[in-house]
Amino acid sequence: MRIVETKRELREALAPARREERTIGLVPTMGYLHDGHVALIEAARSDCDVVVMSLFVNPAQFGPGEDLESYPRDRDRDVAIAEASGVDLVYAPSVEEAYPPGFATSVEVEELTEVLCGAPGRRGPEHFRGVTTIVAKLFNAIDPDAAYFGQKDAQQAVVIRRMVADLDFPIRIEVRPTVREADGLAMSSRNAHLSPADRERAPALHRALSAAAASALPGGAVDDALAAARAELAESGVEAEYLEARDAEDLSPIESFNGRPALIAVAARVGDTRLIDNVVVEPAAPQPERQERR
Repeated sequence: MRIVETKRELREALAPARREERTIGLVPTMGYLHDGHVALIEAARSDCDVVVMSLFVNPAQFGPGEDLESYPRDRDRDVAIAEASGVDLVYAPSVEEAYPPGFATSVEVEELTEVLCGAPGRRGPEHFRGVTTIVAKLFNAIDPDAAYFGQKDAQQAVVIRRMVADLDFPIRIEVRPTVREADGLAMSSRNAHLSPADRERAPALHRALSAAAASALPGGAVDDALAAARAELAESGVEAEYLEARDAEDLSPIESFNGRPALIAVAARVGDTRLIDNVVVEPAAPQPERQERR
């Protein structure tokens, strides 16, 4: 496995693969890898000839007062996990390499970034502007055939799909299922910040989503499903920053489970750590018509 830190080194390292028309898979990460990242790497390894993993804590997606300085970092550990998981090339730029002096361009997807985590008073659309800007830069520098993201960051995945479609990136976006701890907690680098007591409470998010999904009857009201989720959160003493149901493909609000995939998403601060999670409620499969006995 090779580690490069500049765009020039990156392009030189990938030139042979491009000449040989080998497929390239990209797994973008901010490091502090866990089994969720490993699952993305393994998916890319299965699909592609060359696997590139980016390793960059992107300051542009952190707002004032957020955890940029305390975000967990361990480069040596990440490199060891990447190599063991089948990564061929790690791209680990500095902030100055990613955003040179005078950098003045951003990529912004409107509307989709103004709800859920992007709503006023939450992380805001500027968070996603930071995400789409760095992902667009990675796409231009690496030119992958496919890029791999986790379902835990469902809104991010929807936003990146739209960016790819709108800007004509010839890249397949693969969104893989959320990887969870044994008690249901979605794996996240920020879980490292949880105190022992908060770690015990954190699985309430998954239990709440499971309760909502179990209450999501075809044609049923969204409010009934969300009430079941709120009751589960309250029992664990967790207050949601938001708990919403939206169309899983375009994030438009929904009032009932209407035969389209529905995203039920939650964000909550457990202690000092902000966690997100979601579940997609798929439409019920049509039942075959029963044949009358004659």
